[in-house]
Amino acid sequence: MSKVIVTGGAGFIGSNLVDRLVKDGHEVLVVDNESSDAHENFYHNSKAQYYRWDVGGVGSGYDLLEKLFEGVDYVFHLAAESRIQPAIEDPVLAVKTNVLGTCNILQAARKNGVKRVIYSSTSSAYGLANPIPNKEDMVKDCLNPYSVSKTSGEELCQMYTKLFGLETVTFRYFNVYGERQPVKGQYAPVIGLFQRQHANEEPMTIVGDGMQRRDFTHVSDVVEANILAAFTENEDAIGELFNIGSGMNHNIHDIVGLVGGEDAEFVYIPDRPGESRETLSDCSKAQGILNWEPKVKLEDWITSCKELAL
Repeated sequence: MSKVIVTGGAGFIGSNLVDRLVKDGHEVLVVDNESSDAHENFYHNSKAQYYRWDVGGVGSGYDLLEKLFEGVDYVFHLAAESRIQPAIEDPVLAVKTNVLGTCNILQAARKNGVKRVIYSSTSSAYGLANPIPNKEDMVKDCLNPYSVSKTSGEELCQMYTKLFGLETVTFRYFNVYGERQPVKGQYAPVIGLFQRQHANEEPMTIVGDGMQRRDFTHVSDVVEANILAAFTENEDAIGELFNIGSGMNHNIHDIVGLVGGEDAEFVYIPDRPGESRETLSDCSKAQGILNWEPKVKLEDWITSCKELAL
């Protein structure tokens, strides 16, 4: 088995990935500053080692990071300022975490002979300018500091592969949901937010007109993509960018109905700047090269949540 690092491994996606890696028998180290206010809890696996560090550190902060990478085989880089609106409110923090932090991870990996880095990016890169479905070769249309900073990380990964020979694989995720998703705060992802509001008998808050369409992807499918990318022997994956989505989309009113039923209460709140109107993934590249495909359907998962609550 391998020695791996998961940055952001105490959060939503990262903790699910840590659990899978531990289950598969790997030695897992987690780097996470546990600073996000989107989480009610951070998640620790008793069989992993945790380091509460900031990936965007400089000087001695970077030196500690580089030291930790000694003997590591694979790195899964998920640590990020991962929400659009907070990044708009504080672009400097988004750039520090998402650009400098990614460069630090890549440099530490390069210095220590890490075999491969798996980088988590965002479908926000497609913006408004591209037709549906979104394909990896489309032009970037970044509408906010979040997507700019995350796609800058993509460029860094590709550069480290081409210039330094460090193997990287990059993913653009489409609206991830599932176990341990954030449920609090005004910028919580919509499915977790709606489930919490419905459970508390509060009206669900719809941003804008609710006709925005999103491709929702279950966290277990995201975890599987990371595992496949790290351990694939297909060299066609190296230095490449892959969409990870369900290949289906729903409008926000659909989600209200799925969570709360036909009589669910909701209210409208003002639209937000810097967000796409519609997302929909074309995942044929990941299916062809990584032999990956989505398995969890949104409707089935929400139904199972309701059954568990009974």
